[in-house]
Amino acid sequence: MKTGFDNETYLAEQTEEIRKRAEQNGNKLYLEFGGKLMHDMHAERVLPGYDPNVKLRLLQKLKDQAEILLCIYAGDIERKKMRADFGISYDTDALKLIDGLRSWDLLVRAVVITRFSGQHAAKQFRARLEHRGVKVYYHYVTQGYPTDVETIVSEEGYGANEFVKTERPIVVVTGPGPGSGKLATCLTQLYHERRQGRVAGYAKFETFPVWNMSLEHPVNVAYEAATVDLNDCNMVDPYHLQAYNKIAINYNRDVDAFPLLRAIWEKMTSEACPYKSPTDMGVNRVGFGIVDDAVVCEASRQEVIRRYFRHLCEYAAGQTEHDTVDRVEVLMHKLKLSPEDRIVVKPARQAGHEAMTQGKGRNGVFCGAAVQLKDGRIVTGKNSEQMHAAASMVLNAIKELAGIPDQIHLIAPQVVQSIVRMKHDILKGKYTSLNLDEALIGLAISCATNPAAQIAMERLIDLRDCEMHMTHIVTPGDEAGLRRVGLRCTSDPFFASSELFIDA
Repeated sequence: MKTGFDNETYLAEQTEEIRKRAEQNGNKLYLEFGGKLMHDMHAERVLPGYDPNVKLRLLQKLKDQAEILLCIYAGDIERKKMRADFGISYDTDALKLIDGLRSWDLLVRAVVITRFSGQHAAKQFRARLEHRGVKVYYHYVTQGYPTDVETIVSEEGYGANEFVKTERPIVVVTGPGPGSGKLATCLTQLYHERRQGRVAGYAKFETFPVWNMSLEHPVNVAYEAATVDLNDCNMVDPYHLQAYNKIAINYNRDVDAFPLLRAIWEKMTSEACPYKSPTDMGVNRVGFGIVDDAVVCEASRQEVIRRYFRHLCEYAAGQTEHDTVDRVEVLMHKLKLSPEDRIVVKPARQAGHEAMTQGKGRNGVFCGAAVQLKDGRIVTGKNSEQMHAAASMVLNAIKELAGIPDQIHLIAPQVVQSIVRMKHDILKGKYTSLNLDEALIGLAISCATNPAAQIAMERLIDLRDCEMHMTHIVTPGDEAGLRRVGLRCTSDPFFASSELFIDA
C-alpha cells in the first residue's frame, strides 16, 4: 500500500500557520474545525499515509495554548442522527469525542447545544453531561439570520446566547458532523468578547477542498462526492480571484456565506473585515503534505467509486433521493470511472455467480464477496446454508494469510452446529447461517482446541483497511463484524433477501 502523504510536513506547516493567526488577532483566536477532528477516515482514504488523528497530534503540540468547545445541533440529538462510519448517533459520537480528547490530555472547556428550542432529548443530553461534570450551554436560533444584520449583531441575536468563558489564546470549536453550529458559536463568542472590550479573531481549520489544487483534481472531486447529500459543490473562489487575481478552490456554502460573514464582522467590530475572501479565512496546508500526487489521485478516484456504491445502496433503502445518485454519477463521468474500476467488484460478482450455479444459496439468494489483501491478492467467499458470504470471505482470507490449506476447518463443525441450534431451536430465529459477527465468535471459541484457528485469528489484524465488495447490501450482523475487522466495504444495491425485514 503506497504512501502519498507526509504527516510531519503537514503538522509543521499547519501548526505554524495557526500560531500566526492567533498572534495576528491579539492572541485570542476562535478556530472553527471543518470536517472530523478525530478518526478522519475520508482523509485517510484519499491521502494514503494520512494519520486520521493527525489533528489531535497538532492540538497536542498546542495543548498549553488551546482549549476546545464542542458543538452539537439539538435537532440531531432529537432525531438520533447517525454517523455512518461508526454506526453510532451524533450525541454518542460527542461523548466518544470528549473521551478521546481527554485521553490525549486536551482540555474540553464545554459543550454547546446549538439551535435549541426546547427539545426534550437535548435537555436529557445536557443533564447527562452535567451529571458527569461537563459544562453545557444552550445557543438558540439566531434572530434575524441570515438577512437582518442589525438584529443578528444585537442582544436579540448573538447576545441571546450564553457566553462561554475561555482562558487560552486558541479556542478550537468543533462538533460531530456538518451543521453542528460551529460558525454561529464562534461568532457568538466574538460578539461577547467585543462587548466586554476584548479583541478576538476567527479562522477556519480546513482540510477539503484543497484550495491550491485545481477544481478538477481527484482529491477535490472526491470531497465533492463525499458531500453530495448536502448539495455541496466545489467552485473557484470569486472573491479571492477578484482580490488577488489568483485561482483558489472553495465550496459553495463558504462562498455564499462570505458576504454575510463580512457584514457581521464589520457591524460587530466597526472595522474592515481582515479577510478578502473565504479562502483567506481558512487555515489549510494539507496540499503541502502531499508527496506523491499519482498515489493520491488513484486513491481519490477509488473514493468516488465508494461513494457511488454507498449512495446507490442508500437510495435502495429509501435513505436518500435519486438526485444524490445523479450528482455522484456526474462525478464518476467527470473522472471517467466505472464501478468495475474498483478491483474487488468483478471477483465478488463472480463469486455470487458461482454460488448460483452450484446452488449454494441461502433461501434461494446467492451472494458473493471479495477482498483485496495488502499484497494485492484477491480472496473471495460466497454464501451457503452455513455461512454468509462475508463470513466465508473473511475466513478464507485469514486462511490465505496464515498459509492454512483450504480443506482445514477453522471453526469446528460442532461449534457451527451449536450456534445454528441456538439460533433456530432456542432463539427461534428464521435464518440459521452464521453472519460475520457470529463467525468471529465461533472462531474465538475454536481457538481453545484448534491451533490453526489461533494462528488464523491473529491474522485478522492484517485485514484492517483492506478493500472489499459484496453483491448485496450488508446485513446488520455482517456490518457489525466488518466494522470490528476494519474492512472498507462497498456493496451492490440489492437486498440479501426478498423479505422486507432482515435482522441477521
